[in-house]
Amino acid sequence: MHFFLSHTSEPTSRRYRAIWEEVLKKKANSVSAPAYWADACSHLSKRDRVMKRLIPRFGDACLESRGDAFITLARSIVGQQISVKAAQSVWNRFEALPRRMTPAGVLKLKVDDMRAAGLSARKVEYLVDLALHFDGGLIHFDQWQGMDDEAIVAELVAIRGIGRWTAEMFLMFHLMRPDVLPLDDLGLIKGISQNYFSGEPVSRIEAREVAEAWAPWRSVATWYMWRSLEPLPVAY
Repeated sequence: MHFFLSHTSEPTSRRYRAIWEEVLKKKANSVSAPAYWADACSHLSKRDRVMKRLIPRFGDACLESRGDAFITLARSIVGQQISVKAAQSVWNRFEALPRRMTPAGVLKLKVDDMRAAGLSARKVEYLVDLALHFDGGLIHFDQWQGMDDEAIVAELVAIRGIGRWTAEMFLMFHLMRPDVLPLDDLGLIKGISQNYFSGEPVSRIEAREVAEAWAPWRSVATWYMWRSLEPLPVAY
């Protein structure tokens, strides 16, 4: 069985595919750091005693992005509810199926081949829906830079298999938005607990209050909370 776009006109499909290919050419295999990082670290060090202590510990390390929107989201779907090691193994097999890991490439795959790569039936459905959204122009990736965070979250959570946490990780790691506070992230809550409350349980309200001092650089502070728990860099 092959998937194909029956609801999208061919000229429209070609136009969005051309836009996507151009984005892919510019961003494939690139690793970039946000331009605001130094300013954010300076601000956080002045405003927050914990950040003043944490930031120097990690030198020049910073939040990084691979710059590929579709792959970032596809990997997040593949990795749902399985270990990091298992997710990487499945991704390696899945990535080898299409000639290129693009929305159009995924839509040409057979369901049986995707299942044989280790994907559940539901994840296959999610990945196809993701590819349809990109390939059919339902995701306005060429407009994201001009959209606010919540508008992008609303667009992403309309895709099956993508919830708010995944959308917020995308804002941070792909779009490099500087002021995202992912309160559903267990690592952030644990980091705040250990660094600000001596390991005592922390509510979302308490976490939000701590993060008030981090604005407008809450993405950066969140990254340092993760690093305080796990020294290896975090990247998607």
